Amino acid sequence: MENLEQITEFRTSPELIQKLYEHGILKTYEAGDILINENSHIRSIPIVMKGSIKVIRTEEDGREILLYYIKAGESCIMSFLGGLHNETSKIKAEIEDDAEILFLPMDKVSLFIKEYPQWLDYIFRLYHKRFEELLDIVNAIAFKKVDERLLNLLKKKSELNDSKIILTTHEQLANELGTARVVVSRLLKQLEENGEVQLGRNKITLL
Repeated sequence: MENLEQITEFRTSPELIQKLYEHGILKTYEAGDILINENSHIRSIPIVMKGSIKVIRTEEDGREILLYYIKAGESCIMSFLGGLHNETSKIKAEIEDDAEILFLPMDKVSLFIKEYPQWLDYIFRLYHKRFEELLDIVNAIAFKKVDERLLNLLKKKSELNDSKIILTTHEQLANELGTARVVVSRLLKQLEENGEVQLGRNKITLL
């Protein structure tokens, strides 16, 4: 996606699109850049124009777990909710793939909710999608083995980047799954022996 006109909810409101471009600030980021940390103040909400973001929750002991990805055409519902209630961020957002992001100031976020029903529809759709994704996370942690979760994560990364080659490390995968690196390394070796992946230096190829 390269422009806001491709977002379904915005197609019926050229005026809203114009306002978003007028008040939004476009910035570029590289993979690995931190967009926002936990406990940071939320002054704007991001709309991803290109690339993707991963949203992570960090525990007090330093462990992390991946909550969901934000793709082109989407925004962060956690930023919406936190910004509207003047709360600090409950998550960390990291650039997964080189990205262009349009930031909309929080005062405009609130104003557009009152003025444009399409904007509210957009927020509700994102809320519904993220809620379902978080339910999937809870279900996976409760009922699925780590090897299943690891393979599902690799497939999700592959779909996100439209490539069978995934550039990542065992440590990064362990952080996103909320487990230990040695566990991920062992499971990846098993997947390779089963002919499901091919391991390389800081990359994994889905077969």
